[in-house]
Amino acid sequence: MRTEKHPKGWNEIKTNDSWAIFKIMGEFVSGFEKMSKIGPCVSIFGSARTKPDHKYYKLAENVAKKIVEGGYGVITGGGPGIMEAGNKGAHLAGGTSVGLNIELPFEQHDNPYIDADKNLDFDYFFVRKVMFVKYSQGFVVMPGGFGTLDELFEAITLIQTHKIGKFPIILVGRDFWAGLLDWIKATLLDGYANISEKDLDLIHLVDNEDEVIDILDEFYKSSDLSPNF
Repeated sequence: MRTEKHPKGWNEIKTNDSWAIFKIMGEFVSGFEKMSKIGPCVSIFGSARTKPDHKYYKLAENVAKKIVEGGYGVITGGGPGIMEAGNKGAHLAGGTSVGLNIELPFEQHDNPYIDADKNLDFDYFFVRKVMFVKYSQGFVVMPGGFGTLDELFEAITLIQTHKIGKFPIILVGRDFWAGLLDWIKATLLDGYANISEKDLDLIHLVDNEDEVIDILDEFYKSSDLSPNF
């Protein structure tokens, strides 16, 4: 006998939302406690779909090694592709390798190069994003998809609106990012005046690992290494 599924009433939805607050709080508390111990780190973002034989996988690995040699640890989203390459480079260089994992219906699974005590799991994207922003001394953004663009533009917005302190945002791969930057300048700035010219100063465009570490080193000659808020 078929039974009709009863839709949740508004009060039931509100009750579920109230209990969810405790789970959200738990993720924040656990994340803050673990991330506060890792020391200065740089986040590496990029596509989960990038294969190990792709040039950007190898470049992300080299970038991570150079970051570790520069005295920083590496934070990634903990999954495959560019994230795996970042953790692999940090691991092979003997540095701190952090993974902030999120459960997704496809693509995402934690990679084997994350330090055992620095492998964090999240159910909520917004909690995970707070950890990236609070504890990263810089964002290195490799070629990626919507998730990568989401992290990039949120960081730019938070810095632009002075909600967090300024830190380097470095796009790696001119052939991938140049078209987006051209559109931002031609349309957002020149065409519609929706941003200020100084907002473009927040973004650096590079092609190799040496340029990445040069930008980080130059920035932190005059800025303190600390959580961003």
